[in-house]
This record gives sequence, structure tokens and C-alpha cells, in this order.
Amino acid sequence: MREEISRYVHDAYAIVCHAANVIGPRLPGGANEKKFADYMEAKMQQIGLKTHKEPFAVAPRSSIGAVPTIGWISVAVSLLAYPAQIWPFLWFPLGFFVIMSWVWIISSVFLYHTWFDKLFRQEKSQNVYGELLPEDGKYDYTVILSGHTDTSWNWKHSEHTYYNRKNNIWRGIIPIYIKVGFSAVCYILMSLIVLFMAVTFSGQFSWCSPFIHSEFFRLFSKVLWFVPIITAFGSAFLIQWNDPKEEVASPGAMDDATGVALAYTVTEYYRDHPEKRPKNCRIIAMAVGSEEAGLRGSMAFAREHKGEEILQNAWNINIDSIADEGYFEVVIKDDWQFTRFDKDLEQMFKDTFKDLKIESVNGGCIHNPVGGCDSTPMTRAGVKSVTFAAQNPVLTYYYHTFRDRPERFTPETVGKGFEVILGVIDRIGKFQEEHGYNGVNH
Repeated sequence: MREEISRYVHDAYAIVCHAANVIGPRLPGGANEKKFADYMEAKMQQIGLKTHKEPFAVAPRSSIGAVPTIGWISVAVSLLAYPAQIWPFLWFPLGFFVIMSWVWIISSVFLYHTWFDKLFRQEKSQNVYGELLPEDGKYDYTVILSGHTDTSWNWKHSEHTYYNRKNNIWRGIIPIYIKVGFSAVCYILMSLIVLFMAVTFSGQFSWCSPFIHSEFFRLFSKVLWFVPIITAFGSAFLIQWNDPKEEVASPGAMDDATGVALAYTVTEYYRDHPEKRPKNCRIIAMAVGSEEAGLRGSMAFAREHKGEEILQNAWNINIDSIADEGYFEVVIKDDWQFTRFDKDLEQMFKDTFKDLKIESVNGGCIHNPVGGCDSTPMTRAGVKSVTFAAQNPVLTYYYHTFRDRPERFTPETVGKGFEVILGVIDRIGKFQEEHGYNGVNH
């Protein structure tokens, strides 16, 4: 680690330790999330940044936090299949319930839409950011460094792999996929059965009446007395997916106190070294709220500033989890969100990795296969954005569990992330001078 940056790196690691060990778990919209946001706002003010705090409403349990709810829905559908077999007219409301639950699951849990948020309990979250302006106050473009202040609920199945970490990690991971996959199959199976039975008893098709009186349907009806028992049991794995109690939630050292800390300390570095700062560049350090609740903070920021200059001619380096040596990556796409991030920034990260001789298990470039990251709302708002991570993408024992603690990784790994960010910002400055701003390059 270069002497010039060592103080900033150790400050970043100290922020990570404070967030995880002193403040603790910071669930979306919770009191501890606000404490960390206030803590970062105070630090930004201490180094002379002009700060802004923007509150917004969030329904923490309407998106990824609702996975246990899906399990309970699956149990309810399974159990309600019994009275429906006695009174067939019940298949119709049960079928409507299944259809609406799937609309909610696909739109909210998978695609992160906010359509159903008002049906869930609302909390208050916040985005906090501080601006570092050039000495003359004039700037041509903005570089936004962002990380999220909140942490995840404890994923019980992931945490159970802790005891396999020194042996073959797949011995712990494969059972997770089997359990969760079985739960998903159970709910899909019961959904299809309910919809099939609703259509069959509707009598709307010529085959319905003969089928109801067939020998196959008689056998199928007998089997249907046993299937819901299996599907209700399988749904229990989804109910247990995350623990609602804050005291056992993730303390979020890696995910994502590292991102918030690096966004702040890199900005502080440029405050102390104006000669290193790209010409005519405004730098913003942003602590985003409620990312774990479905990117709600970055969505709120994009909505709040739609059409404003802060989102025009702007570059966003979203920093999300810098802890795992050997897994330095630029994340270029959210597959679930159907959003491809900026190719210019992607190349800048790849070139920086090469200059710093950073080698990655995955070649330094990955898609985010599940969920989403804060680059998606920023990209959709017209900002050039990618997400920078150093995190093993396998479902590890410390990802979204109470074992995500700073003692697991070193300041040197955080320092390598610091170096990468400096290198990319230098490239952004050179790109601006040569090309200006060319918009989001998918």
C-alpha cells in the first residue's frame, strides 16, 4: 500500500469497524441505518463538504425482505386446497389469490417495482451526500461515489455453510440450492394445480365435464390429498430464508460499509490533494439508504433529481462490497433488472485492474445474476454507471448473514479498492477532456 494513501485506507477500515461493531445491523428504514447515515453526514461536514439529506418512505418487506411471506403464501395455498376439494367453488377465489400473488412476486420481489409498497408497513429511510467542488466552484461534470448504508436480514441457509468453510464449501452450498429449489418447486406446483382446478371446474371448455368424470381425475383427486402436505413442508424453507430480528441481522462490514467508507475517504483524499483531482470535476460522496429493500434509495435519488443537472453529465461509481482478495470485479449488468451498465466505465475498470496487476478468479468482469445493485436506477436515469465489487459471488457463509464482520478481511484489501477507484477517476478525467460526456453507453 502506498504511503500516500495509507492514512485514508485505515480511516476507511475504521469506519467499517464502527459501522459493524459499534452501530451494528442496519436494516432498511431502521434506527441504526439512520445512525450510520447521520454519522457519515457528520464526517462529510467535518472535511468541509456541502451535505444534503433526503428522506424517503420505504416498505422494507415488500421486495427481497418478503421471501418468508412467499413461504407463508405457499403454506396457505397448500392448506386451502383441502376445503377446495370438498367445496369446488373455492378453487376460483384461490386461483385469483394465486394469480395476484404471482403478480406481486414477479413485480416486487424479482423486478423491484414499487407498485405494491403501500400495502406493506412504511418506514423512513434517507440518502445522504456531500459535494466537493473545485476551488473556483465551477465544474463541467460530476463523479458520484456511492455505497449503501443498510444491511440485510440474516439469511439462515447461507449462514449454515459456516461450518464447511475450511472443507469443501460446496458441501454447504449445494444443500441450500436443493432446499430453496425444492421450496420454489412446491409453490409453483401448487399454483399450477390451483389454476388447473379452477379452469376445470369453470366448465368453460368442452373437455372440462368429461375430464371431471374420468378415472384419471378420480385418481388425481386422491393424490391431491397428499400433495399439499409435501408442498406445505417444502415451503418452510422459504419461511426460514431470512430472520426478521434486527439483533441477528448482518452487521454489514463488507456489504456495504466498505462502499460507504471508500466513497467518503476517496473524496477526502481529493479534498486534501486538489492537484490530483481531475480538472473541472465535482465529486460527490453518497451514502444510499435501503438498497437491500429493493434499491429504494437509489430509486428515490433518481426520482428526486429527475431532469436536474446533478444527473446530467454524471458518472457513478457504485461501490458494493470490497473485501474478498482475488474477486475484484466490475459488475456490468443486473440480469433480473434487464439493465446493462456503461461500457466506457467497464473498460476503465478493466484497464485499471491491468495497470495495478489485479487478477481475478472470474476475469474481472461479471453480471449480477440475482437481485440488483444501485447502478440500475442510476443507469436508467441517464447516468454512466457500473458497480465495483470485490466479493466472492458464490453464496458464502458471510453474505447477508451475521458473520459479515470486519475481522474477516484486511485493510490491505480495502486499500487495493481505494487504488482502483483513484485509477478509474483519473481515466474519467482524461475521457472528459478528450471526448466530453457521451451519455450512457450500453
